[in-house]
Amino acid sequence: MPSHLVTDPNIGAPDEFYAALTELHRDLDEAESAKVNAKLILLLANHIGDNTVLSEAIALARSAPNA
Repeated sequence: MPSHLVTDPNIGAPDEFYAALTELHRDLDEAESAKVNAKLILLLANHIGDNTVLSEAIALARSAPNA
């Protein structure tokens, strides 16, 4: 089955993105951090909008080894 999920590096400015993501969590406790992650996931999932891609991402996230 062909993959629809892009897994090759595809973020134009990865260091800047990582800095923004880190800043997003600054001064948040564990529960607040989990809540903001959930909001971000839902916003990005809505933007993607393709259930095939989302299902592939869910499966990959579940099976991927801890980094």
